[in-house]
Amino acid sequence: MKIALRNCQLVHPLQKINKKSNLLIENGIITKIGTLSAEDLKNAEVFDLKDNFVSPGFFDMHVHLREPGREDEETVQTGCDAAAQGGFTGIACMPNTEPALDSAEVISLIKEKAKNHLVEVFPVAAATVGRKGEVISPMAELFNVGAVGFSDDGVAIKTARILKTALEYSTMFDVPVIEHCEDESLAGGAMNEGVTSTFLGLPPIPSVAEDLIVMRDILMAEYTGGKIHIAHISTKKAVQMVREAKAKGIRVTAEVSPHHFTLTDEAVKGYNTNTKMNPPLRAQEDVNAMLEGLKDGTIDCIASDHAPHSLEEKEMEFEYAPNGIVGLETQIGLALTELYHKKVLTIEQLVEKFAINPRKILNLPICKFEIGDAANLTVIDVNEIWSVDISQFKSKSKNSPFNKRLLKGKAVGVINKKKMLLNGKSLEI
Repeated sequence: MKIALRNCQLVHPLQKINKKSNLLIENGIITKIGTLSAEDLKNAEVFDLKDNFVSPGFFDMHVHLREPGREDEETVQTGCDAAAQGGFTGIACMPNTEPALDSAEVISLIKEKAKNHLVEVFPVAAATVGRKGEVISPMAELFNVGAVGFSDDGVAIKTARILKTALEYSTMFDVPVIEHCEDESLAGGAMNEGVTSTFLGLPPIPSVAEDLIVMRDILMAEYTGGKIHIAHISTKKAVQMVREAKAKGIRVTAEVSPHHFTLTDEAVKGYNTNTKMNPPLRAQEDVNAMLEGLKDGTIDCIASDHAPHSLEEKEMEFEYAPNGIVGLETQIGLALTELYHKKVLTIEQLVEKFAINPRKILNLPICKFEIGDAANLTVIDVNEIWSVDISQFKSKSKNSPFNKRLLKGKAVGVINKKKMLLNGKSLEI
């Protein structure tokens, strides 16, 4: 099939492109860029994008698909549906499943279930067997069947010795060790330690719990020469440590989740369990540090930390409810509203955070606007005003603190693997 995307604003930071143009795509391949003739448009389905931005396909490098083990909360299929609806053509799924992603068989299962979907799925394997922090997983075998990184996601790798070994092995494949940075001895609370936790009477998690592990991991990356990636960074001091480590040439990267640059611990005051997450919502000074880190490049990318939970699990006392929220279908809207329209980031910088840098970190190819390249694209309307409606989510779970929030800007289409979803219309191309 042949499709023509007309009147689109192509944006690609690596190619230094930000211009109005047209694209012709045939059988999933870009065949023409620029002015399209009558012959080009013959037998083509034409879409007028009305100056919407078209960028390389967005990629979320921190997604929990729950399969295998908790298919009642999410599956590979529903997670990919949510990703496509949210504007993503690729995701990396985390290993805290049941069983954990610590064997070739489980990695292969995930890839098999995702193979026919528009959204590509790249598993992050467990760094240790069962994510228990005791024995290194068979990293070479897992890499050979498709793992793009290693993590004991949900907890930090238990000891410096095991972390050192994991980093040394990961350098053989030039992939990152992705860390949930939290000191276990300081964990176990329900929200950020501060005035609000005291006021609410909830057990606290101090910010230093994150800072200690960030410090340890940076030192170990420096010592081993390995690549460390700080997942869902959330504290002011952690951002500063990453900034200083990068200045020294240490191989450290970091991601931030939208809730950590849009909400503070004040949001917990209503005891809404959809504001309970780990790391917890922090203070305003931490939110300000996230914005500054995004702006100056200390924070490389934005990732949802999409964490589906059933309604029954979230409907309990705040202290005992599970951590996490779904985010695949809201994060681009939140980023456009809070970062682009408030002039924290330019559109080029947003594309870097969502499309370029995640793939760089995981050594994945990046689509270019070049004739002969496979079309792997995200279409963004930066001005569409819409209200979040969890009942319309493609995700199986609806645990979001952003329900009914008014946003400006959203992803309206994705193209990948000879498939297209644009303004709700699905096509094989």
